[in-house]
Amino acid sequence: MARRYCAELIGTALLVFFGAGMATVTFGFRAFGSSVAAGILLTGLTFGLVLTALVAVIGPISGCHVNPAVTLGAFLARRMNVIDLVGYWVSQLIGGLLGALLLLWVMHTSPFYARPRIGLGANGYGSLSLLHASAGGAFLIEVIITAAFVLVVLSATRRAASAPMAGLIVGFALALANIMGIPIDGASVNPARSFGPAIVVGGPWFSQLWLFIIAPLVGGVVGAGLYMLFHEVGVRTTKAEGAMALSGADEQELAAAGPAAATTTTMPPGTRRVVSGTPAAGAGATSAQPEPTRPAGPAGPSEGTEPTDPPEGQRLKQPEAAASVP
Repeated sequence: MARRYCAELIGTALLVFFGAGMATVTFGFRAFGSSVAAGILLTGLTFGLVLTALVAVIGPISGCHVNPAVTLGAFLARRMNVIDLVGYWVSQLIGGLLGALLLLWVMHTSPFYARPRIGLGANGYGSLSLLHASAGGAFLIEVIITAAFVLVVLSATRRAASAPMAGLIVGFALALANIMGIPIDGASVNPARSFGPAIVVGGPWFSQLWLFIIAPLVGGVVGAGLYMLFHEVGVRTTKAEGAMALSGADEQELAAAGPAAATTTTMPPGTRRVVSGTPAAGAGATSAQPEPTRPAGPAGPSEGTEPTDPPEGQRLKQPEAAASVP
């Protein structure tokens, strides 16, 4: 359990450090040059690429949620219990704070950095938004992009999905969500991603933090609800190296329901399947029976055939029993 929580903490810290760091360099220092669109695209792709890499690193350990909204969606989809829900949330928030502190440490090495003016890649609306979006607009976009992201994550990590592709799918989904949301409010999609930078930088970013905690959680509920409309809930994901499993340590395959479910039985050497056509066994029922040992040599009948009497002319003469003398 501690291993999973530690993985979530480290993963969230790295996501905040690289993602918010790129946002700070691009928009805080105005490194996008004459093209704001290039800065938006670069920042969005950074978040997506970092998540794809984290899936390969901590996906088999904790499931690589690194996002309280994703964890809430997994809980509502019955993929984890309430204890893990709280543990993941605490780990993710601490990880977001540590990632922001590490980023602040790096930024302070530059003589051009001024925290009140440049910020730390935190989210905001109004004057802190590229489009000067209102609080209502920021809340709405966060619910929409987070719901879409959680829906993609839950769908990409269900048992019937392609496990090796899960990391790429969720990485591209996060990149698209950020590209859409950055001009409006900086694109949170993740309460932990907003929590760390806002706590560290303070000021107006901290006063607006409530929106970027509540709105993504609402979006997580909406995304989980949409997922449950189309897919069966409670089905654990299959853990595979390099694939994103929503609850890697909680994986349990459901027992096959119904008599028609296919089962695989490992048979010891020297056994063969015998098809039983009796009503008790049912049509097509199979059972593993040990193969009887047959004596070597031409005298034994061939396998799978019944012994037959030799032709009349080839019968071996049996010695007659000696007559008993009274």
